[in-house]
Amino acid sequence: MEKNWDATRIPDQRGRLAVVTGANSGLGKATATELARHGARVVLAVRNTAAGARAADEIRAECPGAELEVRELDLASLASVRAFADAFLADHPAVDLLVNNAGLVILGDPGRTADGFELHFGTNHLGHFALTGLLLPVITGRVVSLSSITHKNKRLELDQTHSPSIAYGISKLATTVFGLELDRRLRAAGSPVISVLAHPGVTVTNLTPRAIGQKGWLLRQVTRLNPLFIAPLRTGVLPQLYAATAPDVRGGQFFGPAGWREIRGPVTEVRASDEARDPAVGQRLWALSEELTGVRPIIRSTSSG
Repeated sequence: MEKNWDATRIPDQRGRLAVVTGANSGLGKATATELARHGARVVLAVRNTAAGARAADEIRAECPGAELEVRELDLASLASVRAFADAFLADHPAVDLLVNNAGLVILGDPGRTADGFELHFGTNHLGHFALTGLLLPVITGRVVSLSSITHKNKRLELDQTHSPSIAYGISKLATTVFGLELDRRLRAAGSPVISVLAHPGVTVTNLTPRAIGQKGWLLRQVTRLNPLFIAPLRTGVLPQLYAATAPDVRGGQFFGPAGWREIRGPVTEVRASDEARDPAVGQRLWALSEELTGVRPIIRSTSSG
């Protein structure tokens, strides 16, 4: 890994097709912008297509000639995930990169997805599990899943009622478990596709406008602490950009900030929690995710064509 790697080191992305979830703002938009700047064709998979169209216009203004598509995807609805996948597959025979970036954090009253799942787990994990599973037969390069440092002190306790902040951490633990279990299955099948993980440390964009709006005191604290403990967007996005584009990335790697408690700093390889790396936990979550979503990912080996 290059020391102090930044977005200027991204290799030429011309000829690559990337799907980025939650690409209308924050880390997702920053990821889409840099991929487009370096030549990739980028699909902005967003819940609000009007916001996605505005983001696309802003990216084109910053990156003239950017090739972008805006497509509707609500990860809190399995019907929407299937509709997105069906429409996408009808238009694209292959995709080089899937960035499972979108993440929901609600600090107020807990909610449910359209399918009745706890909102964080259903959106952040199950929605992305279903999306990845449906697109996996045509993915040729990488799946990047966005984790969080909040996964490190959580256990995968899905049969209990939790506060929203704990539920968010559990959902990000599930994301991490999934990324590592997907890597194990891809390698076992001899697939050329790799699954990698990244987390941004602590950035303002980790706290969605909805979450901050519910907690005015939180916005004040974020503003006060920003210079010391919160990474700016331009550096917070680097771990997932490295995971998505660096030529030396291997399946199963996990990238985050190198600083104190991985809050901010240059990109480095980091370590997932013991729970996240446990293959037995991965197998259990995979089976449960298949059962809950009805999606059974097909992993093709090199020889299966």
